[in-house]
Amino acid sequence: MTKQDELVFLPLGGVGEIGMNLALYGYGPPDHRQWIMVDCGVTFPGPDLPGVDLVLPDIRYLASERKSLKAIFITHAHEDHYGALADLWPGLNVPVYASAFTAGLLEAKRNFEKSAIGEIPVTLFTAGDTVNAGPFSVEGVAVNHSIPEPMSLVIRTPLGNVIHTGDWKIDHEPSLGPLTDETRFRQLGDEGVLALMCDSTNALRDGVSPSEKDVSESLRKIIENAEGRVAVTTFSSNVGRIRTVAEAAEAEGREVLLLGSSLKRVVDVSRDIGLMEGIKPFISEDEYGYIPRDKVVVILTGSQGEPRAALAKLSRDEMRNVALAAGDIVVFSSRAIPGNEKAIQDIKNGLIEQGVHVITDNEALVHVSGHPRRNELQKMYELTRPKIVVPVHGEATHLTAHKELAEQSGISIVPRVRNGDILRLAPGPVEVIDEAPHGRIYKDGSLIGDFDEMGIGERKKLSYVGHVAVNVVIDSRYDIVGDPDLVAIGLPVYDDEGDEMEDTLYDAAVGAIESIPRARRKDLDLLQESVRRAIRATANQTWGKKPVVTVFVTKV
Repeated sequence: MTKQDELVFLPLGGVGEIGMNLALYGYGPPDHRQWIMVDCGVTFPGPDLPGVDLVLPDIRYLASERKSLKAIFITHAHEDHYGALADLWPGLNVPVYASAFTAGLLEAKRNFEKSAIGEIPVTLFTAGDTVNAGPFSVEGVAVNHSIPEPMSLVIRTPLGNVIHTGDWKIDHEPSLGPLTDETRFRQLGDEGVLALMCDSTNALRDGVSPSEKDVSESLRKIIENAEGRVAVTTFSSNVGRIRTVAEAAEAEGREVLLLGSSLKRVVDVSRDIGLMEGIKPFISEDEYGYIPRDKVVVILTGSQGEPRAALAKLSRDEMRNVALAAGDIVVFSSRAIPGNEKAIQDIKNGLIEQGVHVITDNEALVHVSGHPRRNELQKMYELTRPKIVVPVHGEATHLTAHKELAEQSGISIVPRVRNGDILRLAPGPVEVIDEAPHGRIYKDGSLIGDFDEMGIGERKKLSYVGHVAVNVVIDSRYDIVGDPDLVAIGLPVYDDEGDEMEDTLYDAAVGAIESIPRARRKDLDLLQESVRRAIRATANQTWGKKPVVTVFVTKV
């Protein structure tokens, strides 16, 4: 260590938002730091991003630091923590360390999507393992979360130890391990913790998270008392919940059907690594119709209102071999991710119209979060006794609530950090010392680019005002040859007087050309712009909106 060496934290996603988690830790002098990356996640687009499939963190900062990036560590296999790896890793090409479950899902997803991206070499890494990467020594610590094999990371450096919690909670009776290793966290506290980078998702919620055991009992009672079919929708990665439902179904003499490709991939990977031991084989869709209604349970995707997921299709009665009927039950064993409420409600309405009874966590304990509430956060402070707490993984309201809780709990240094902030942890004052380029990039089909490169702004305009294309041919004397071609897409068919909109806009285009003296028509750019303006003005006058207009002028 030299006098110039610093330990810094730089989040490029997940701090100031839910999702798209990506954190960098840097060590060394400001002009020659070495880095490790923790997690590489995505978030999902809302209706404000038409056509976009995924939103990824912008890692252009690493373009100049690529040779100094030593490794990537993945804490667990939720999409918001590992979903961008396949798309971003080829530009980084550094070792990746992850659990067997994470590695299995990554490979299964690559095969399912028939990705052209080559296989990402993953070194298996789990709780209890330690890896050296440049000046960093990284140890995995077992925690409990709503997915198999999650872990926190202890990042040891010459300037102190940092704990990056990832997603976690304390549950002493989970349906699927591991338990959060409180003994190890206490030992780390004894060793000395400089900084705790801690999950803020439930920092607004008092008390402790209910146990998965309580959810298991509630789901078992619902299945036991049901007179017809029971369908349970949950996050496909929640293997513990899948096991719970399957075990409850078997106890009541019911067969289980899985619906949804992502769910089936997760179960296949879980079987491969021994997480589905004791669960008997699931039935096929072809068998479903021959099983009495009171002898079947369906576990399916679609808890977030995804329009192409199995539950959405059932709500529209669009599946060939599977349907629900009046008196059946659908259990939403999940929480609504903010922004998905309307889509979820539409599915519920479709089910209710069929006479299906919909059960949510408002009616029964059918879901618990995988994140720590306030008492659990305080327990983590007590175990680890950090000098610094940095709230991460949350929107501004969560981060602020977490900051206030940490300060109330006696933590004296709780800096305010957001995406792009370079936070110096040591030596000297703990403060934001710089800002790195950061933001979002977008995956649209098989292409990735920024907002402008992917044409998202223009696409949004098109979704609001439509498009008009006009083709005008003029001869050597600059007279119009034939009739201009005009096509309007996404505009009203008729104006307020009952005339066809295309005819009205056609007249405007021809009028614009004829209003220009023949001598000035030599300026084809002038001609093109005059037609464009005339169409937009006419549309605005008759409709109140200005469409996107493309004009082609060809001289023959």
